[in-house]
Amino acid sequence: MKLILSSSNIMQAGRQSVIRQPLTQKSNVELINSLRSNFLASQQIETSPANGTANGQAVSHPPSWTLQTEDALYIPAIDFSHPGLSEERDQYDITVKLFYLPGIPISRRCAHTREAIDLVLKELHVKSIDLLIVSFPGILFDADDDSEEEDNEMSNGEPDDFDSLVQTWQVLESLHEQGVIAQLGVAEFGSERLARLLPHTKVKPSVDQINLKDCCVVPKNLILYAKQEQIQLLTHNDCHDILPVGTTRELLGPAEKSGAGILASSPDANDGIQGDIEPQWVVKYTAVVKDRGVVENKGYFASADVGSCLKDRS
Repeated sequence: MKLILSSSNIMQAGRQSVIRQPLTQKSNVELINSLRSNFLASQQIETSPANGTANGQAVSHPPSWTLQTEDALYIPAIDFSHPGLSEERDQYDITVKLFYLPGIPISRRCAHTREAIDLVLKELHVKSIDLLIVSFPGILFDADDDSEEEDNEMSNGEPDDFDSLVQTWQVLESLHEQGVIAQLGVAEFGSERLARLLPHTKVKPSVDQINLKDCCVVPKNLILYAKQEQIQLLTHNDCHDILPVGTTRELLGPAEKSGAGILASSPDANDGIQGDIEPQWVVKYTAVVKDRGVVENKGYFASADVGSCLKDRS
């Protein structure tokens, strides 16, 4: 079964106090807290007296505050009829960052990319985004020597190698050609990896987003290469493995352990969905009002599969 988790707009009044964090903390703190906050808010609405649901009443499975469709279980239920932006589309810069997660077969990336982007478009009621930044598993930027560490472990028999990166980039280029994405970007690429990628692209990345650990200085050769290729260098504080399996299970686990009550508490329990949980992807979106530089809408979607024999699927 596919699960779609959503944070809603974390910039709404009353939400920021729940997710406020020091600037030095990683973005998965914001992700997890915003998801948990949205789950809790939806549960409170469902159990309020105005909705005729009394506290202590037996909980249905899946819970009534979720939405089951033919394709997925939405946690919580999403009403895409609500307007995502208050002004005209051309008043915003919309940036999306898509995290491909470790251990997920490369063959799924085409479907995952389209699924994640479609959710953002529906949420914001727009037809396109201005910038998509992609984060590949196993690619870590080392600011000390501008070298990269790449995890070449086999994932369901498929190595996450350079060829797979090029194949994924071609999927992104097709969305660019369709007018869905105006600009493409990458995360954690040093000058060597950029130089290797660019000859294989029709649409080269316009942004390279790097994580400067311990306030390191950007290597000079990366600065020069990015300037030569007109690639903008940006920094971020995102976690590389943004949604680990254990964190996902805790988030969706039994209510008595501060979970959402979606997953069963034990293998033989009937209080939730049975099976292993496998996070598939995470997407973060931000809509900034151009003339004011104000973030009006920011949020997350995440997808996970739950069931048996997950590792056998391609």
